Amino acid sequence: MTESVKGLLAFLKKSPTCFHAVETIRERLLTEGYTPLEEGKPWRLTPGGKYFVTRNRSSVLSFRIPQEDFTGFQVAASHCDSPTFKIKENPDKEVKKAYIQLNTEKYGGMIFTSWMDRPLSVAGRVMIREKDGGISTRLIAIDRDMVLIPNVAIHMNRQINDGYKFDPQVDMLPLYGDGEAGKKFQAEIAQAAGADQEDILGSDLFLYNRMAGTVWGANGEYLSAARLDDLECAYTSLEAYFQAGETSAVPVYAVFDNEEVGSGTKQGAGSTFLFDTLRRICLAMGKGEEGYYTALASSFMVSADNAHAIHPNHPEYADPTNPVYMNKGIVVKSNANQKYTTDAVSAALFKEICRKAGVPVQTFANRSDMAGGSTLGNISNSQVSLNTVDIGLAQLAMHSSYETAGTLDVDYMIQALTVYYSTAIQAEEDGVYQLH
Repeated sequence: MTESVKGLLAFLKKSPTCFHAVETIRERLLTEGYTPLEEGKPWRLTPGGKYFVTRNRSSVLSFRIPQEDFTGFQVAASHCDSPTFKIKENPDKEVKKAYIQLNTEKYGGMIFTSWMDRPLSVAGRVMIREKDGGISTRLIAIDRDMVLIPNVAIHMNRQINDGYKFDPQVDMLPLYGDGEAGKKFQAEIAQAAGADQEDILGSDLFLYNRMAGTVWGANGEYLSAARLDDLECAYTSLEAYFQAGETSAVPVYAVFDNEEVGSGTKQGAGSTFLFDTLRRICLAMGKGEEGYYTALASSFMVSADNAHAIHPNHPEYADPTNPVYMNKGIVVKSNANQKYTTDAVSAALFKEICRKAGVPVQTFANRSDMAGGSTLGNISNSQVSLNTVDIGLAQLAMHSSYETAGTLDVDYMIQALTVYYSTAIQAEEDGVYQLH
């Protein structure tokens, strides 16, 4: 197991929710000497400075200012949310005075059965009324096997293997305790937050899979864990960001929330977060409004979100001429209807970067008779128009509570994005570019 794979598994373990993922990233940025900025305060930036800013504590943008005047931005963006179940307000639900369930609703689209018959727990954030009258955020992650979503025995549901349709309000509620559990859940959350129950003013709490990540296969070629989509890209792009050398471009590390539900929130890729940050960088460095737009012309974005590997049981689901395999390199994703932003320009520029990095490249396209998902690249471009390529790492069981990817691809992504962040892509004219 390489150090990068060990680091990824450790990152996943510390990141049961989007809030924990951003906090883990934030702690790493502070350790590396980055200065935190606040959106509600003036920004004073200096050449050679290293900075980051969070929004909602579930999205983060980090950047470095070159020593010399910069020509553009090199952005790598991923997302930190994953499909799961959100716990509703007043969650305790009694059944026949014998069971206490937690009332939940699904967040994003997931494979329901992958959440069943396995130990789960609860993590997220709670808003606390402090003694001084202020309101603060506290993260919690209950570190024990806390709940489980039980399947119905096949004797009582003979259609379970014949295309049974799960009802999230009926079939997917987690069992918390017996009839004596009562209102214990709220008390347990308060204890985890180190607060009195009456001081909890709000919460965003989610179920998370307790199964630890693992490396397996005949030669240790596969890794499986919860939330690989898309924390694998968030982790590998962060490592590359730290390892990259300085160029005439501003390297930007971006992680957005809410991709799994459309990105249309104040902290999603469809928000003004990236636009606001890039524009403030230009204004703080004296480039002005015109300088912002000229910088965008020589900027580039990598939208990094994992891709579908060809399935061993169902190879027919893959495009006939563009199969994608784990451990065979970075996947460039394209779609004629612009579900992905990749075009000839962005594909050519990114493939040239991968060639310089010595990293293999694959191409993904959906079968023409199967609809695919979208990602944050084209949504982000509605706010900030950049040449953008959609890429990812090949994986199986996307949107399962436990997913599988290739161990070699972790280092491939770090190597390629390190070269990407160490390169300035300059537009000489529309359609003509130089890589420096």
